[in-house]
Amino acid sequence: MKIYVGHSSGFDFKRELYEPLGELAGDYEFVFPHKRDIIDKSYEIIRTCDLFLAEVSFPSTGMGIEIGWADGCNLPIVCIYKSGFKPSSALDCMTDNFIEYENIEDLKFKLVEFLNKM
Repeated sequence: MKIYVGHSSGFDFKRELYEPLGELAGDYEFVFPHKRDIIDKSYEIIRTCDLFLAEVSFPSTGMGIEIGWADGCNLPIVCIYKSGFKPSSALDCMTDNFIEYENIEDLKFKLVEFLNKM
């Protein structure tokens, strides 16, 4: 399963998102847009994915655009967010799939549990 990972650039996404998800890479292929030089090609890459994973703890206009592209491509969208943060209510019209997590280990556990049900 190829999973595009959208997120704000307003936090330490490499340490808090890319590294933990990278540990799951044996079972899933994650596309990390800021790890490779693909930001200008994100629309084309999103179209080739099976799932859009959005870390929505921090608002981001660019990620909102990517979520719109994913929705237009009929990709399933999963929004993840840290406990104590409130995702934008506008996301409710894009997906019913929300995962709240306490820490990195909780995120990995809940995400794998969700993906296994797909």
